Amino acid sequence: MSPEGNHSDRKLVKIAAPAGGPVTPPDWALRQRHLIDNKGEAAKRWLSRVTHPDGTLIWRKEWPGMDGSDDGYEGFRSFPLLYLLGGAEYMQDLARRQWEAVTWQFTGYGQVYREFDAYYDWMHHGEGYASTYFMALCDPNYFRDRARCLRFAAMYMGEDPEAPNWDADLKMIRSPISGSRGPRSVMTPEDWVTHRSVLNKFIAVYEDVPGFESDDPFSYMDWEDDALFEGALNLMNQRMVPGDVPLNLNATSMATSAFMYTGDEKYKTWVLEYLSAWTERAKRNGGILPDNIGPNGEIGELMDGRWWGGYYGWRWPHGARTLLDPILVAGSNATLLTGDDSWLDLLRSQLDLLWSLRKEEDGVTVTPNKYSTDGWFDYLPVDPTYYVYLFYASHRPEDRQRIEERLPPLEEWGQYPAHGRWGGSFTPARWYAYMAGGRPDYPREALDLTYAEMSRRIDLVDNDDGDAEARGLDFWTDTDPVVPEGLIQLSMGTPGPMYRGGHLHADLRHFDLQQRRPGLPPGVAALVTQSEADHVVVELVNTDPSTEKELLIQAGAHAEHEFDSVEVASPGVPVPAVGERCRQVAVQLAPGASASLNLGLKRYAHQPTYALPDGIGKGK
Repeated sequence: MSPEGNHSDRKLVKIAAPAGGPVTPPDWALRQRHLIDNKGEAAKRWLSRVTHPDGTLIWRKEWPGMDGSDDGYEGFRSFPLLYLLGGAEYMQDLARRQWEAVTWQFTGYGQVYREFDAYYDWMHHGEGYASTYFMALCDPNYFRDRARCLRFAAMYMGEDPEAPNWDADLKMIRSPISGSRGPRSVMTPEDWVTHRSVLNKFIAVYEDVPGFESDDPFSYMDWEDDALFEGALNLMNQRMVPGDVPLNLNATSMATSAFMYTGDEKYKTWVLEYLSAWTERAKRNGGILPDNIGPNGEIGELMDGRWWGGYYGWRWPHGARTLLDPILVAGSNATLLTGDDSWLDLLRSQLDLLWSLRKEEDGVTVTPNKYSTDGWFDYLPVDPTYYVYLFYASHRPEDRQRIEERLPPLEEWGQYPAHGRWGGSFTPARWYAYMAGGRPDYPREALDLTYAEMSRRIDLVDNDDGDAEARGLDFWTDTDPVVPEGLIQLSMGTPGPMYRGGHLHADLRHFDLQQRRPGLPPGVAALVTQSEADHVVVELVNTDPSTEKELLIQAGAHAEHEFDSVEVASPGVPVPAVGERCRQVAVQLAPGASASLNLGLKRYAHQPTYALPDGIGKGK
């Protein structure tokens, strides 16, 4: 990978007006622009109903325990993403206002200290702090954003004496529960006071909870029974803390963010060392990623040698997905930082392990999701999410082969839900099927779903006459009408960021040269129709019949890729290929013009950076 280099290496492509004058833009282009242009007003309307004028949440005056601030931040993570698409200028201002307001409010509640969670786990840290990565993409020149990121990364790299979360000798984070006050060695009833009813949805944390001994791994315990809760919490403290868990690999995103602000090699080194440590632990454990490391760095140290039973591990509460999520996030970060996709081998190995344990149930191939005393259990159909993200990060034939061999034919991928569990986020399955040629109507489908979800959420809040103090923590993520993921998939060529703390990895990123800001220019629509290892194809449409538009297309969300050829086809107006390498292509679109650009792509050719291209940014 070359160093950051000069952002000014770009080529100019001019797209002439169609013969006979502007033509009617395709339906997808008009609808995409309508959604981008109207979501900002929907966001302001929503804010007027769910927040006070200063941005604080219309909610209760007190909130105990360690849970909650992530949900406050999550409710507004869509705002910077809409701005990156070309949404209203005020969207990034609202994003920062909301971040400040939630930080202030949850500091008052007691969860946040020094602008970071005092202590919680990295599933929730990952969900909550992802918005800081997206705000950096909007404009990395906000000093307070940059300073916070570096302070937060320092808390996990042994550089903050008040938050000694990192053990440099053992290459481990010292507890599953950590934050700005350092690692937590004991969890208290107060920590879980707001969460006990939620825990009733999940199986008992262990099979030997006093008063609830069971041979059935699917037994559900009443967490609101004080005696059972006390027994369960005692076991959790004995076995789960202190020590490290794979979930902590989500912290690599904060260090990766710090690298993209500064270019300082120490952040890259930390990411690679920490992922290497977990890779080595899996090797020592016969290839299975252990879910608990004791305070002395030993597998199963507090679990009588068992490699399973840790916090958010193979048994409790969610099983495999809370191990696959962080190793996907960390592997993608390491690949971004180095250009070497072998950092995804830990993810590959765990997917292959689970696949080796498959069986058939009612004609469906299922793989285990959990492990306990009697072995693997909770067999579920293969989830395409991890396979899609893996292939997207690597574009290796063998990773595509995993998809083809282990998942149904593409024409059957409509069975996978379009929306994820969190915040209405679009799942990557149908997008991948479209990219692979098996779901040609996905652009229309994604736009339909985006509009319908935005309308549903506006209606939900407009008709909400309930008690604001009774709102659950999911209220903001479940009612935010912005929902940008489908638009990001279509315009940038990406499955989207991993919800639990992933960066936005994308083939392309667009900038408005006339307004000197990120996002598509007003009236311009973009649709990525192919995303391959060596090229990406994007259709551009100027829906404005009277005004020329100028945009800049960057190779990669973080300028990590490079274009090595540009071929342009405009209706009736062929444009010669541009053969020189460049990091950006400047496009002049005549009124009503459209074109399909085939952009040769050399992936991971440069160190990733938040730095904006020359000519972009307004000197904030």
